[in-house]
Amino acid sequence: MRILVVSDSHGDSYAVKQAVDEQPSAKILFYLGDGERDLELVENNPGIYIHKVRGNCDFISSLPNHIVDEVEGVRIYATHGYVEKVKYGTALLRQYAADNKAAIALYGHTHIPDTTFSDGIWLINPGSIRMGEYAVVDITPKGIMPILLKLKY
Repeated sequence: MRILVVSDSHGDSYAVKQAVDEQPSAKILFYLGDGERDLELVENNPGIYIHKVRGNCDFISSLPNHIVDEVEGVRIYATHGYVEKVKYGTALLRQYAADNKAAIALYGHTHIPDTTFSDGIWLINPGSIRMGEYAVVDITPKGIMPILLKLKY
């Protein structure tokens, strides 16, 4: 199962759509906040299920700060990251993911793409889709494979 992960679109709905178009095998999109309205071009796409959380710039949003879901038997903790203070490190993020028995913690906020495996948890930041950065995560019987990508402008 391929998961598409984007964050921090900050008004660039076309970049979000392009990421979805570039990854037709992804059936799930995790949107990690800061541009909630930027999903308008992909929300009615019947081929993809969208999970979304609010970012610190998603004013007047009713979205949750984080969600926990399971994909192919793998628990995923998804957040924007401002509540977990990720600009100052990922210790709190790791703790929240561990508390929720998650094998993957998806986060944004820093605009810095990163994949780190720490204490049995994948910490994955796709970067900023506004800057053309996104991630895919392949969940297979052999394991979890995060991949950082750039849009093909």
